[in-house]
Amino acid sequence: MDMTAIAIVALVCWAIVELVNGPKGKKKDTAQVNQTHELERAVEAMRERIETLEKIVTDEKYDLNRQFDDLKKDKVA
Repeated sequence: MDMTAIAIVALVCWAIVELVNGPKGKKKDTAQVNQTHELERAVEAMRERIETLEKIVTDEKYDLNRQFDDLKKDKVA
């Protein structure tokens, strides 16, 4: 076998391996997209929890109950 034939066989083998494995960049993009979606879901869940906590803390009854608790602590002490 001469060098030209060896180069052609090597090139064909390399092309077959690349076709079977697929492009490397595409796998990374899929992982990054999955991670991005996971982070977006986590941020949305935290946003909902913060909104709920804000509603509780800004509620007048919450403030009134906190004041009653403070008075009870002062009375016991």
